[in-house]
Amino acid sequence: MIRRSILLGTGSALPVRAVSNAELAQTVDTSDEWIVERTGIRNRHIAGDGETTATLATDAARAALDAAGLTAQDIDLIILATATPDQTFPASATLVQAALGIDDCVAFDVAAVCSGFLYAVTVADSMIRSGAANRALVIGSETFSRILDWEDRTTCVLFGDGAGAIVLGGEESADGARGILAAKLHADGRHNQLLYVDGGPSTTQTVGKLRMKGQEVFRHAVVNLAGVLTEVMAMADLSTADIDWLIPHQANARILDATARKLKLSPDRVVMTVDRHANTSAASVPLALDVAIRDGRVQAGDLLVLEAMGGGFTWGACVLRV
Repeated sequence: MIRRSILLGTGSALPVRAVSNAELAQTVDTSDEWIVERTGIRNRHIAGDGETTATLATDAARAALDAAGLTAQDIDLIILATATPDQTFPASATLVQAALGIDDCVAFDVAAVCSGFLYAVTVADSMIRSGAANRALVIGSETFSRILDWEDRTTCVLFGDGAGAIVLGGEESADGARGILAAKLHADGRHNQLLYVDGGPSTTQTVGKLRMKGQEVFRHAVVNLAGVLTEVMAMADLSTADIDWLIPHQANARILDATARKLKLSPDRVVMTVDRHANTSAASVPLALDVAIRDGRVQAGDLLVLEAMGGGFTWGACVLRV
């Protein structure tokens, strides 16, 4: 028996306003057909007044706690993955902590863009395994609509807002029985100019807007995601044939399809929610995980692989048995 991070519950939250491709086409030079053909996206949610990264994260956290049968007072670690925090500082994780009524716990943000949730999960897993934490809320939450250039149809149609959360708990588990079995992270800062925001407090003193060279990102994404999945499965002494569900970052349906083909993995084993949520950056993996658990696809004992790649570049994957 060894101490592992066990998945205890999941939750998610979406802004009230849903925006279809047809509605978007009323203000952006695009069409439903153009967006669906190139991305698979049909809908996204856009945050309104009073909806922020922290409020969405808090709602997702509450749903995850309810699913786990725990209260906020059971949590001693909160890690929030986001590229769109409410403030430059303090960390939005502390806003979630206060909203949940937790007087004292470890709380901090992780910034790794679309890979942020995988980075946060890996850090939480390390702290739980070491005994530094016992019950962790790991959240991905974004309001990307607020950093989009709405006159750039090649990027603004791709993203949406939302949050997803999981509760991890430290438990003694037989080898490979339950929990996070392996995780692997990467970064390569040489590709900064392929996907970035053109502002920041240390340079322009402005928030800036998202900029992306889509074709280059697509090429790197397929190679990197397939590579890290192979790595992490080898670490767990498993093969792709053992995977029940691949839950990838929901960036683009074409990337998901190409990655599955490269791995010789049936599309039926890939959870896809990009059509309804668009790309929600750090929120996309936990959102998709929550959807697949709540609709009954993911069952106890299933082997999951979570993976993502984002600006930086950063990318990573983890193997989880539920």
